[in-house]
Amino acid sequence: MSLPWNRLPSPAFILDKPLLQRNMGLIKDIRAETGIRVLLALKGFSMYHVFDEMSPYLDGSTASSLHEAILGQEEFGGETHIYAPAFQSTEFEEIAGRVTHVSFNSLAQFQRFSPDLFRFNPGAQAGLRINPEYSPVGVSLYNPCVPGSRLGIRSVEMPDRLPDSVRFLHCHNLCESDAEGLKGTLDAIEEHFGSWLDQVDELNLGGGHLITHTGYNLSLFRSAISDFRNRHPHLSLLIEPGSALVWDTGYLLARVLDIINTSETPVAILDASISTHMPDVIEMPYRPAVLGEVSEHADSYTYRFGGLSCLAGDFVGDYSFDRPLNPGDPVVFMDMMHYTMVKTTTFNGVNLPEIGIWDGSAYKTVKKFGYEDFRSRL
Repeated sequence: MSLPWNRLPSPAFILDKPLLQRNMGLIKDIRAETGIRVLLALKGFSMYHVFDEMSPYLDGSTASSLHEAILGQEEFGGETHIYAPAFQSTEFEEIAGRVTHVSFNSLAQFQRFSPDLFRFNPGAQAGLRINPEYSPVGVSLYNPCVPGSRLGIRSVEMPDRLPDSVRFLHCHNLCESDAEGLKGTLDAIEEHFGSWLDQVDELNLGGGHLITHTGYNLSLFRSAISDFRNRHPHLSLLIEPGSALVWDTGYLLARVLDIINTSETPVAILDASISTHMPDVIEMPYRPAVLGEVSEHADSYTYRFGGLSCLAGDFVGDYSFDRPLNPGDPVVFMDMMHYTMVKTTTFNGVNLPEIGIWDGSAYKTVKKFGYEDFRSRL
């Protein structure tokens, strides 16, 4: 059943629960086929209202801050992992008491904080983030392996023998990448860190594995994992996708407020903001798909979508339709669950979109925002 866009509120992030269940079914199969453990990366998706739909199919969550760790432990359950470029002494005691795994970004951080980790949580696992100095990611903003990166330990900085309490290695060098990126990562780890793999029990391959994308080569994923496991049978393997788990599972619904005729393309001003509600569109940058758009042709109507803020560059791109747009018409941005809600801002005092769930037959609002949300952040 298609969603009744004209009857739904806007702006609103809407999770499509049947599509989420589809992705979880795929993850269930991948875990069963490969034996790999899968964690939800909270930095990409923290909509805890559907954690009960996800947790049966996953092994836990991974955090990048104290607040994410609290959310993962209290709302998701299972394993709770954490990594940060550097931990703060004022927060680490609470972090230690809430997590199962801590990945340290440097040997200095490990030496400083691991005694406290084991003092407050004797059962916790400690690990080191490594920099394999390989990444297929072309955008430097999202590439953790660019020259001069602050993320992870290079092989030349590793000691010959790891401290006995280091039980896993962790790398994160992908971003919405295909199985070829995974294969390249495993090859790079063996080349640069092969001598340390026998000293640990686990290898966390981080996020960026776009395993739920239609074009993802799952056959190569399975064979790469299987071949690596055959060479290192003692290692337990993990991945921690953010985007992949909620890929193509929801929308940002907006509406046209006005049409501005310019010297170039007409601009449709929306009740949503690209810069505050979809910042990844500007940061990546990329052009999100819109429901009902067509290829531009002689009889089509083309508009540039502009946001509600006063930022001059609050634009998303040009879109063509078979009919003209009018104020009040819905505009549905596709694939808007990952790296959207977690990145929104209240710049200009622009209100945040409400958050809702479509269960296949009905819509439910789970969160609304207002003035107090703006005021309380300042």
